[in-house]
Amino acid sequence: MTPGSSLTDGARNFRLRMAVIDRETETALHMTRDRYGRTVHPDAAADVRAHRDRAAVEAYTTYLAPCADALLDTARRALDELPPARHLAGWRTVLDSLAASTAAIRRVLDRPTAPGPAGERAQFKALWPHLTTWADHGFIASHLADLDQRQQHKAPLTGEEQQKWTELARAAQRRGELQLTESWYAADGQPITLAYLVENDDSTVVALRGDSDAPGWQVIGHYAHEYEAGQILPAAVPPGVLRADVSEFNRAAPAPEVSLQELIRDIVEAQHAGDASNALLSATQRGYDAGPMARLQELLKTGAQFAGALETVQGRQIAARLAALGRQVEFLAREVEEAAEDLGATVAVLPPHRTPVPRFRPGPAVDTAPPTPPPRTSTAARHR
Repeated sequence: MTPGSSLTDGARNFRLRMAVIDRETETALHMTRDRYGRTVHPDAAADVRAHRDRAAVEAYTTYLAPCADALLDTARRALDELPPARHLAGWRTVLDSLAASTAAIRRVLDRPTAPGPAGERAQFKALWPHLTTWADHGFIASHLADLDQRQQHKAPLTGEEQQKWTELARAAQRRGELQLTESWYAADGQPITLAYLVENDDSTVVALRGDSDAPGWQVIGHYAHEYEAGQILPAAVPPGVLRADVSEFNRAAPAPEVSLQELIRDIVEAQHAGDASNALLSATQRGYDAGPMARLQELLKTGAQFAGALETVQGRQIAARLAALGRQVEFLAREVEEAAEDLGATVAVLPPHRTPVPRFRPGPAVDTAPPTPPPRTSTAARHR
């Protein structure tokens, strides 16, 4: 086992344990909320979070504390040897943040705590933000510590071979026979994509550098299979995030939310136009407790942001489509809102002839003789 792998095992085990703690915590917190996601048992929720904090400290002490400083030192040395790229400044900031959290955790653990359970709870609660910094971002330190300096592929093509294979791949792309299978970024910040180049019922694995939907991409290698390509090509670096401030382990409490299924049921059970109108208006409501239509619009907007953040030609096209769909949903929501208001203004009720279907139909009285069956009519047998 290499020194890098022994260091990164602790960080990876810590993150895995934190993921388990997070799932268990969310399950327990769900029991403290009502059907709309509102916390109705605050004391029980506080107990759940206290148990979470204690478990996270134990995980840090077991897995990460023995190796955190050495891991960061190894990661910094590897970072200094990487070729210039846009993401390196961000990675350096992450390492600085991890180092600051490590120092803060050590200070808190070394400081005497107030006697009793309340003191321990306060100590562990103060550690939680620093523990989640490692859980959220420690993978960057692990990646750097594991780096094997394999930044360029081992068997580069000559200029003539590269031009030949690039022309073949572009011709296959025009025919619709360049099948993309996997994409990642190399340490220099350039995207690499694996694809099957199909020609005359035969296929070859090729690697492309650059955006495959934009001019200028080139083939940098061809291989017998994907495994060979993975062994030779530059290693993948961790992908980025859509929003830099989002934490997997520090999610905001869910906003109250009424599902479409419940709104449909409200309309089915309604007898007054106002009740049906209120259900429709709930679907279009905006703000903190937004309705499903507003949430759908937010989903499309966020999807458009993600597609645009890919920074590819196809990603920008998809972003424009999703943004247009979001505008259509916004228009539709306004139409639903107006129709709901008009429905409420009718001041009407369902007519009484729309009677319910009884679950049980009345049977014959106990002392009533059953009806006489109709007489059986005999028919003569037909003979050939």
